[in-house]
Amino acid sequence: MGQFGKIIADAAVLGPRYANRLCKDIPANIFGCLAKTSDGTIDSNHPAFVIGHLCLYPAKVLELLKLPNDSIRASDHYQKLFSKDAKCVDDSDCQLYPAKEELMTNFDRAYQTAFEALHQIDDQLLLSENPVDSPIKSFVPTLGALVGFYLGGHVMSHCGQISAWRRMLKLPPA
Repeated sequence: MGQFGKIIADAAVLGPRYANRLCKDIPANIFGCLAKTSDGTIDSNHPAFVIGHLCLYPAKVLELLKLPNDSIRASDHYQKLFSKDAKCVDDSDCQLYPAKEELMTNFDRAYQTAFEALHQIDDQLLLSENPVDSPIKSFVPTLGALVGFYLGGHVMSHCGQISAWRRMLKLPPA
């Protein structure tokens, strides 16, 4: 097997580790709440939405790598709640989004599965053309670059949303 998948996985592991640090001390009853300040509610992604959204991507990665993804593929319910087109909404009564524990368990399992799979991938597959026809293709021309983004940069950019949300709620840095 090749080395590129291992390199991608070794770097990408930092994102889920950071996400777990950011979420560890957030009480479950506010995990799905929009930030509220004296000026009102701030329309920004809360941790439940971010983690749920990120849960979708490891299965996409396995699909792109032509590997089975049944064990981590998100349910239709998750797809509807957390797709790139879904809107994050306040869930103060904890009725809309899955519980924090479920989200974090699914998140950790999905990323671990993807990282393990990457260790088995041939370099030639990762060097192949990015198969996703979107504007990002001009910036990430190979499948390996796309996988690296989905498992690395994408996670870290959304971790920034959780970090900002924490600060709006006056929680300490993680």
